[in-house]
Amino acid sequence: MTESTAPAGHITEGLAAGVPNRGITLAVGEATKVDGVDLVPVAFVSYGFGAMDESTRLGSGGGAGGVAIPFGAYAVVEGKLQFRPNTIVLFSLLIPIIGTLGLAISMIIKALKHPRSVVGGH
Repeated sequence: MTESTAPAGHITEGLAAGVPNRGITLAVGEATKVDGVDLVPVAFVSYGFGAMDESTRLGSGGGAGGVAIPFGAYAVVEGKLQFRPNTIVLFSLLIPIIGTLGLAISMIIKALKHPRSVVGGH
């Protein structure tokens, strides 16, 4: 068996060049009928590639990863197109926003309770 001696970065560049539309995209699935309602699933999709060639110290390697977040579905109900969000995903996306907002409010309250003294002030 013959081993390739191409640096890991070149392998990853070759893989990435073969995949169009890198970055965050919207994926639309195939239409499905559930309980008489036509549904078309929608998801956000993102992926990336990475590689390193530190063969003298650490070795070399590369990898890829991706994620698909099911955002909801378009539904045709009584001839009207409606978007039905995936509420579990929406709530999970709100968690970091609510946490950050709570932290900011607590820092504001703490700053108002304990104002800093002015340097050189009277």
